[in-house]
Amino acid sequence: MTILAGEVDTEIQQQLLTRFRRVRSETEQLADPLSAEDMQLQSMPDASPTKWHLAHTSWFFETFVLLPRLPGYRQFDADFHHLFNSYYNSLGTPFSRPQRGLLSRPDLDSVFAYRQTVDRCIDGLLAEYPVTPELEALITLGLNHEQQHQELLLTDIKHAFSINPILPAYLDSAPDDDVPGRVEESSWLQIPGGVYSIGGEGEHFFFDNESPAHQQLLQDFRIASRLVSNGEYREFIEDGGYREPRLWLSDGWAQVQQNRLEHPLYWQKREGRWYQFTLAGLQPLVDPEPVCHLNYYEADAFATWSGARLPTEFEWEVAACLLRKPDQLAGANLLEKRAFRPLAASAGQAQFLGDLWEWTSSAYQPYPGFRASSDAVGEYNGKFMCNQKVLRGGSCITPAEHIRMSYRNFFYPHQSWQFTGIRLAGD
Repeated sequence: MTILAGEVDTEIQQQLLTRFRRVRSETEQLADPLSAEDMQLQSMPDASPTKWHLAHTSWFFETFVLLPRLPGYRQFDADFHHLFNSYYNSLGTPFSRPQRGLLSRPDLDSVFAYRQTVDRCIDGLLAEYPVTPELEALITLGLNHEQQHQELLLTDIKHAFSINPILPAYLDSAPDDDVPGRVEESSWLQIPGGVYSIGGEGEHFFFDNESPAHQQLLQDFRIASRLVSNGEYREFIEDGGYREPRLWLSDGWAQVQQNRLEHPLYWQKREGRWYQFTLAGLQPLVDPEPVCHLNYYEADAFATWSGARLPTEFEWEVAACLLRKPDQLAGANLLEKRAFRPLAASAGQAQFLGDLWEWTSSAYQPYPGFRASSDAVGEYNGKFMCNQKVLRGGSCITPAEHIRMSYRNFFYPHQSWQFTGIRLAGD
């Protein structure tokens, strides 16, 4: 037990408490449109039920903040430690991820009661004890962790709804301002080679896998001025892109053959017209909007077909820092974002942040000098640095304050249920 003592810094305390309450409330607001039955769904092993997300994010605060740091705190329910542990093996054996949808008990009321208890105790901790740098760092990590799960909550329920033959909508309708503009002509932006600083540094938050900041030598390269559009990807399909093995990496072609892929996830063709499933239900495909829900193999095949390639994560970060418009990313949180699907690029918009997670050609590996912490929190990112690809940029469902230039997301090459897209690059 870490006993906290000393004076309370009321300014830091209030800022942290305000943000804690807001982020926790936003998660529950995202769950509001869903029924108890919806929140139980798990459509595949990679996804999790909404109910599990609600509980796991509370488990994180209970496990890493309350139990070791709030004198007298007792677990809400000892069984929750096993049920809602995600992958922290040093804390015990987590419940099987592919079977999370089978956890009908505890019921939803108990999960919300768990959240309320954790929220009340964090409030008490911040009100009664000093906010040490260690405590501030842990709660900030927990809030960013919760924002990751806000995004997962939406991607996971979208996948679950897409399997239902009646194609239910998470949103009653598309947002009023969700009106796509005309597609901007894509052009090549020339970036000079040189030695650039890469990675997170400074006082703002970043995950451990974004550090340490280091120098990276790049050759001259070019990068597309916007994301690849639905219309451009449709041309790839119509040109036989899914039937030409020479365009595909070997593992990718095996995926195409095994799964009989002919188009992106969530695309449907009805009476000769393309549609895509969105969080607002099935909608006509809008050609100028960025193509999304592609796996790495699809992105790489399209790049090859285009006579280009995918950028490295280092090229992406340098280009984004040099070219992003200052006002490109607006809004403080996910609920204030303009839409729940990517929109067409407007004049001068490079779409580097807050549109789609962009596949890069870079393997997810540690930066030079990276060391995961020796405690359980050290399991957060480091142990996944194998067989995955780095994505950059954040998506239209990533909370805006959660996005930054150095953010390194990572997925396996075959995964496409996240909001993932393509930006081309070249030498």
